[in-house]
Amino acid sequence: MKKINYIIVMMLSVVLFASCENVLDKEPLTEFTNGNFWTSETNVEMFSNYFYNEWKGYGNGTSTNGVFYWQTLNDNQISSGFQNWYSVTVDASNGLWNDSYVEIRRANFLIEKVPGIESMDEAAKNHYVGIGRLYRAWYHYILVRSFGDCVWVDHVLDVTEQDREGYIFAARTDRDVVMDNVLADLNFAVANIKESTSRTAMNRAVAQAMKAEICLYEGTFCKYRSSADGQKAADNSRAQKFLTECKGACEAIINNGNYVLGNSYRATYNSIDLSGNKEMIMYKKYAFENSFCHSLIDYTCSSTMQSGMSKAAFDSYLFLDGNCLANTSLDKNDHAIFTPDGNTWVADLSAVLATRDPRLSAAIDANLMYNGTPYQRYGVGHLTTSSSGYGVLKFDNEAIPVAYRPEGNKNYTDAPIFWLAEILLDHAEACAELGDNANALTSINKLRKRAGMPNLTASPAADPANNMGVSNFLWEVRRERRVEMMYDKNDRYWSLIRWHQLDKLDTGKYPNIAKGAWVGSHLTATSTAKADANGYIDMTGKGTRTYEAKQYLRPIPSGQIDLNPNIGQNPGW
Repeated sequence: MKKINYIIVMMLSVVLFASCENVLDKEPLTEFTNGNFWTSETNVEMFSNYFYNEWKGYGNGTSTNGVFYWQTLNDNQISSGFQNWYSVTVDASNGLWNDSYVEIRRANFLIEKVPGIESMDEAAKNHYVGIGRLYRAWYHYILVRSFGDCVWVDHVLDVTEQDREGYIFAARTDRDVVMDNVLADLNFAVANIKESTSRTAMNRAVAQAMKAEICLYEGTFCKYRSSADGQKAADNSRAQKFLTECKGACEAIINNGNYVLGNSYRATYNSIDLSGNKEMIMYKKYAFENSFCHSLIDYTCSSTMQSGMSKAAFDSYLFLDGNCLANTSLDKNDHAIFTPDGNTWVADLSAVLATRDPRLSAAIDANLMYNGTPYQRYGVGHLTTSSSGYGVLKFDNEAIPVAYRPEGNKNYTDAPIFWLAEILLDHAEACAELGDNANALTSINKLRKRAGMPNLTASPAADPANNMGVSNFLWEVRRERRVEMMYDKNDRYWSLIRWHQLDKLDTGKYPNIAKGAWVGSHLTATSTAKADANGYIDMTGKGTRTYEAKQYLRPIPSGQIDLNPNIGQNPGW
């Protein structure tokens, strides 16, 4: 028995709770610990560049693991296959848990080894230690937002008695304590990582962007969390601290002349080359000639059914007069014009889109596409359908040859990772939560000007659709985030988590999140798709998603509890 326990400890000390499969998937960390490697800045740079490769972007090859479009647990998209909660039972293992600790260990290697390299000066050492601390902060944040309490690991774990008792077999660290440690790491990183104009390498602005995202999450989560749901009670003082940190990080980027809002909303998402786009803080480079491509365009252009925009999301876009659906004086009609085309129909949305926020036209096709009425975006080739009828246009680029657009592993548009529009949204929300509506307006209206929309005012009209219990102004700030970040990084899901609005994903309470475009009697019904009594595509036949408060946190994998009973389980699981 002692031998078995020792083997378990050894496995945990190598990758901290990672499975054997994950070890094989990752580069061996042990090759980086020999004395010959940690001797030069060149080697350290090579080691730290690994973190850049971990950004998913649009995914690699034929994978669907990118952070744009594919993550459909939100109220913006209707999955082509029913999307339930991420966890409905307690799984034995979880890749998110395992992989995060692998990366934390990698970051801790960088933090511990760099100070001993005699050939590097102090500024260079602090730069790379800052990168290590930045990513240590990032992966602990990833753990906290999914699992709540987690084990804070601040060094490379070994098989010592101290590490076994203090980390490997210890109880989880309180999530607030973890996030305080995360903030300390972020502030060290921002203070020490060097400035650079590179948009594909780590620099101070990237650190500030990561800090902004993390602090906005923590600030709003702590403001709106509730003890009624098995969490801590709301903590306004803590919220104010993190929101202020977010605001400061955003303003450092906004006031940095290296970053300028581009003229085109869609160019952020469908450009073959983002190197000259000054809106980019960091982007992921793809290149056809280097056979490093993705398949995002393919999944929105081929015969595979798209995960289309929901009616709830469609209705959230303002009209060109700056008013919501309930208040606009413009034509509210959302019905496409149907004309026969042989044995099918052409369903033209152009007149509908002409009255709405131009970002809607950038996000969806001007023609509906659904079962019985598919659409050829190129005019040739694949017939495309969407679960909701609304086609996902945002990522396609007509400059890419038709032969490559609907093919897996042949798409080579660059992917944004952090960009100025996102920072403006973070800034606006942090300011609004802090009561600084003037600065919130400045940031929001930069985005509205680019989109071709009227300015937001300090006293917007009430929207009857406001079901979040917040002020009219904050509702509009949140709306702006929704439409600007449509399909992006599953931002909507994480926003609902931090706003404590996860019940909005309940398909029974909010049926419009599972409904799509108006098709009247033109839909060829299936066992899962039909038209409701009002003529809108209804995908509720695929399944129902019922809200439970336990979904604010994912369950701790049972395999980890078997290894360490002190780690405990999350409420409700």
